[in-house]
Amino acid sequence: MKTLNEILDNKHIYSDGLNFADDGVMGYLNIERVDMSFVASWGGGWEHISVSPLKQRVVPSWDMMCKVKDIFFNDDEAVIQIHPPKKNYVNNRSNCLHLWRPLDYELILPPSFMVGLTDGQSIEDIKKEVIKYYEERGNEE
Repeated sequence: MKTLNEILDNKHIYSDGLNFADDGVMGYLNIERVDMSFVASWGGGWEHISVSPLKQRVVPSWDMMCKVKDIFFNDDEAVIQIHPPKKNYVNNRSNCLHLWRPLDYELILPPSFMVGLTDGQSIEDIKKEVIKYYEERGNEE
């Protein structure tokens, strides 16, 4: 996670109305002309950001969440949105989304070819990556 000063210096964060705790801060931000409340915390082994648009019918888009990630986290940090088993669902606010990053280990991510083409990548490049990936695992499927 970025430093607190880096976060608070971001042009999207409102400097007034901030509330601080030992392991976090809450306040307001604006992305794409949408005002949102946020909670940023870093206790209990996790870094966590939640954002809730103030207009109840608005849910943050993928692009908005990418901007939230850019505000609070460094470019080289992976974060996740979690879809737990249904028995563990918690939903206190229907338009609130969360980003999480564990502090004790690095997240395991799927290879990019399982997601799609990256900039400048061809289908042939993907085929080579797939073959290499499965060969490294002893599986030539």
